[in-house]
Amino acid sequence: MSFLDTLAAAFKGETARVPLARGAASPWYFAEGASGRAPYEYTGSVQRAYLENPVAQRAVRLVAEGIAGAPLKPADPALAQLVNATSAGQSLLETLAAQLLLHGNAYVQILKDARGHPVELFALRPERITVLAGGDGWPTAYTYEVAGKRITIPALDEDASPNLVHIRHFHPGDDHYGAGCLCAADQAVATHNAASEWNRQLLENAARPSGALVYDTGEGTPLSPDQFERLKSELSSAFSGAGNAGRPMLLEGGLTWQAMAMSPADMDFATLKAAAARDVALAFGVPPMLLGLPGDATYANYREANRALWRLTLLPLAAKLLSGLTEALSPWFPEADLAIDLDRVPALAEDRERLWAQVSDADFLDADEKRALLGLAPRTTSPTPKTGQPENKS
Repeated sequence: MSFLDTLAAAFKGETARVPLARGAASPWYFAEGASGRAPYEYTGSVQRAYLENPVAQRAVRLVAEGIAGAPLKPADPALAQLVNATSAGQSLLETLAAQLLLHGNAYVQILKDARGHPVELFALRPERITVLAGGDGWPTAYTYEVAGKRITIPALDEDASPNLVHIRHFHPGDDHYGAGCLCAADQAVATHNAASEWNRQLLENAARPSGALVYDTGEGTPLSPDQFERLKSELSSAFSGAGNAGRPMLLEGGLTWQAMAMSPADMDFATLKAAAARDVALAFGVPPMLLGLPGDATYANYREANRALWRLTLLPLAAKLLSGLTEALSPWFPEADLAIDLDRVPALAEDRERLWAQVSDADFLDADEKRALLGLAPRTTSPTPKTGQPENKS
């Protein structure tokens, strides 16, 4: 760069950021209007998925607990204590992983002492957080609202160190918030829950589908109001409910029973429920075999499915979380590098063993080059000469 170019760059200053924008509608409420589909609402969806659906809860816990229990590479002891310590009874990495899967956003408040050093990392509930944008649309602060109280947390402290870490999944239609896996799995969860509820009600009714009483005497005479009310009250008191399941019904005076609902075989009940469960597992990135879903022949065994879970879901999500924490804590730990220690992950032992064998057999590489390929630091001392070899004095 010439002297004139350098001088011009110094006067121009930094390049201005492009503005960001977001609509007034909440990103967690997507109504589809005329289609008749129920709108997506986060709190209700979490209730239906994590608290009521066994497939969704198990998928989330497999991913979150796997990331929380993964061994980390050696790091600064103070940094490792911050990341591994529990806060208010919650594990930081497990909570953040679950929030990213369900909500698409994870927020970590950095609590500091009087000297401005971080002493605790606390994961905030993402549905209680609102991004406050500046004039150009870029986030300048965050509000945390609960029980009618609102707390404003500036994005940066007085010394330009972060107060809050925002980690999010990609959202193609929003500049400030991420899209969670639960939004995509919401309809599959609703289908699976509806199938389970229908199955429970069918079993309470002695596995007999619902139907109707048809009154036809051949003369076209309808029931009188008194006869209709008496028949309805008898049906309600004597034949409805789990206690009356299977009770025989005596029909007289032109009454016939006609089934109106499809039987479980007609509606292919088992296939419908299994397909919904597989869609839930797909949304959260968990191989269906690990959730005990039948009919899955994608993986030869549990070992391959577990390896796929680590390679395709756990490691990418852990890298997103750990890189976000590393970047936020870099003012206090400039040489920090939080990452999963792949050599200590049991599910990846075969892959690492194969890599070590390939590197070891590469005769065209020296020892330091092999160590670099394996992610190891170079040797600090040169190898000692073998005993019995004459020393070169030239």
